[in-house]
Amino acid sequence: MLNVERYCLSKDGVGVDYPFGPQAAVFKVGGKMFALTSPPKKPDRINLKCVPMLAVQLRERYSAVLPGYHMNKTHWNTVLLDGSIDNREVKKMIDLSYDLVKGRRKA
Repeated sequence: MLNVERYCLSKDGVGVDYPFGPQAAVFKVGGKMFALTSPPKKPDRINLKCVPMLAVQLRERYSAVLPGYHMNKTHWNTVLLDGSIDNREVKKMIDLSYDLVKGRRKA
């Protein structure tokens, strides 16, 4: 299984903070959040920013991709890390979120 925390931290300029308590890691680039993990929940999950049209397509394609929990559901997805989505695809979702927040891509 992919270690999403390690993958997020491997990206350039990323820091982690715990503003919601020790159970929710918030990954930021340039002071802005691009990922939020909730490991104590089963299965583990990660909230990721996404382009609106793609967010809907991913939700239709994968039952483990849901509208962002406690997030703007147009721009955020919650991805259940239950093993049903290939690690390469999860990495692509993380990469997109990172790029959107860092300003490399437009929503």
